[in-house]
Amino acid sequence: MSGERHTLRSGGIEAIIKAHGAELCSLKDARGIGQGIELIWQAGTAWPRHAPLLFPIVGRLKNDQLRHRGTAYPMTQHGFARDQLFEWGERDAAACSLTLRDSAVTRAHYPFVFRLAVTYRLRGADLDVTLAIANTGDEMLPASIGAHPAFNWPLVEGLAKESYRLTFSDQEPEPIRRLKDGLMRAKAEPSPIRGKTLALSERLFDDDAIILERLASRSVRLDADRGPSLDVSWIGFRELGIWSKPGGAPFLCIEPWRGFASPSDFDGEFADKPGVMQIAPGASQVLNYRIGIR
Repeated sequence: MSGERHTLRSGGIEAIIKAHGAELCSLKDARGIGQGIELIWQAGTAWPRHAPLLFPIVGRLKNDQLRHRGTAYPMTQHGFARDQLFEWGERDAAACSLTLRDSAVTRAHYPFVFRLAVTYRLRGADLDVTLAIANTGDEMLPASIGAHPAFNWPLVEGLAKESYRLTFSDQEPEPIRRLKDGLMRAKAEPSPIRGKTLALSERLFDDDAIILERLASRSVRLDADRGPSLDVSWIGFRELGIWSKPGGAPFLCIEPWRGFASPSDFDGEFADKPGVMQIAPGASQVLNYRIGIR
């Protein structure tokens, strides 16, 4: 245990969490099929992060500005939580919790008071992540939040990326959304998902992320015909982003979201932005996602 990182170990699963951004930076399975391989992208040159937490926005705002009561506040893509130092709470062999509270630094970008608590807990072969946003102020709290875990792709050496697929828990017939300059394009596009299955290839991401705005599923599996597989499931999230760096990179991000980038034609008050949660004074919004190693 250290001030910066904490290691969870239980039932052959190991996860490492760091205080900077409350970010998951390692996930390994020592039980047979996984053979101790690293499942999380190790922040290489292609992309310098592992599994950043997106708060209080998901994606970009137009002109990188958050508007509240006529004042514009600077807010860069995916918000500031991923670059803030969280405070440690509970820490033991199987669980840890971290908290971020509003400060002069955050209020210069996001003029609201809040408490964001993140809890990681190993349960068997699953890593359970709970995100709790509390409105500690006396006005409505508009917010979005998202997970952004990047998994090594392929999960094991020697397999082609194209041998992997995503299998959704439900049929996903709805069109997808795409981005232009980080903002949501006005028109939806035909989905590359066939029934419940998305065959993976680098070319899927030539046009950036795939966004499921009308998500039916509550889980998705990443697997190939051999080697370990990963299940990602969620509660409270309404959208899903799937992303790898255009041009090719050895990772795949499976991202449960509650919120999304600003539509390209939206430049209004943040509280009126499509997809934003509204949390009443004294209330909390709790969301959960889980990574299961199979």
